[in-house]
Amino acid sequence: MDEHEVLTRLAALQIETPSWGYGNSGTRFHVYPWPGAARTVHERIADAALVNRLTGCCPSVALHIPWDAVDDYAALRRFAESEGVTLGAVNPNLFGSDEYRLGSLCNPDPGVRARALDHCRECVAIARSVGSTTLSLWLPDGTNYPGQDDLGARFRRLLEGLARLYAELPDEMTLLVEYKFFEPGFYSTDIPDWGTASLVCQRLGSRAKVLVDTGHHPLGTNVEQIVALLLSEGLLGGFHFNNRKYADDDLIVGSIDPFELFRIMREIARADAAETVAFMIDQSHNVEGKIDAMVQSVMNIQTAYAKALLVDEDELAAAQAAGDVLGAHRILLAAFETDVRPILARLRAQAGVAADPVAAFRAGDHAASRSAERGVASVTSAYESGGVTERETA
Repeated sequence: MDEHEVLTRLAALQIETPSWGYGNSGTRFHVYPWPGAARTVHERIADAALVNRLTGCCPSVALHIPWDAVDDYAALRRFAESEGVTLGAVNPNLFGSDEYRLGSLCNPDPGVRARALDHCRECVAIARSVGSTTLSLWLPDGTNYPGQDDLGARFRRLLEGLARLYAELPDEMTLLVEYKFFEPGFYSTDIPDWGTASLVCQRLGSRAKVLVDTGHHPLGTNVEQIVALLLSEGLLGGFHFNNRKYADDDLIVGSIDPFELFRIMREIARADAAETVAFMIDQSHNVEGKIDAMVQSVMNIQTAYAKALLVDEDELAAAQAAGDVLGAHRILLAAFETDVRPILARLRAQAGVAADPVAAFRAGDHAASRSAERGVASVTSAYESGGVTERETA
């Protein structure tokens, strides 16, 4: 692939950032507040808009309800557009209420299941109000002990609830179904893996797709093989990009295993699927700044994708056909080891942004002005996976 085509395909790559990545977050042990971290949904959108201006490739921001709930969603949409971004995937929260102790859509109590379904319907209505065509569903339901509940019955409740939700989706809306092999349930999870998520999507219909969170797998899982298979079956709908060392650590994308990120992006590049699959970041920045960490994640995704586009697919296919195992592996390594910073610098010059967006953020007064305006918010408690954790006052 020549440089012009590489630049063209890189320019088409768009990455959605999460509102919840801009507020203070932490672990179940403690939350370390960051000076100037966003406190309200408007500040979170403003920070996402800054990331878009710095990178030139993050035109939308995902919402999490009720963390980002407002009285007037049409006004919120207008505010986002005035900042230069759109509102993207809407994420229902089915774990932040006491009534979900035994699950939400899989709960043995039909009343709880009905309220969970009503919340999902509310999120569909919000998505329509803000102009979003994506409902992104992570279901935390599961059990902690053998015998706690009937596992087959829980799956039937799940299918029943999602079928009712799917039947009410607008024609233009996609339901992304995420999976996670453990947590908060430690014995069973109702959507624990890509196979279960695929089965659910196939039962629902063509507008239900699997969402892969790169941190939601047991250690050693071949994530790129999952990506390849989902792509081949037309079931891959999107990503929640992050990185992990042990479990769902939600670290900066590519910070622990950049070669894994490259391998995943190579499957995307090979299928030419960058414009049909939703690229979304899902991270909590616990001990580092919020905005520059998000920008670094975006840059790491771009770097991995640029390298993936440089794989000589014809040579690779020939080596594979000839049974040249080492030769095929070296073709991948040649692309991975290529310094793509000059290509990315040209890409950013075309987009009118700095060659190093993190350096541009740090050189500007962005952090200082936000710290002066917002101060350090008072932290109350920690939400799972980087939820908004501070009061709405400085």
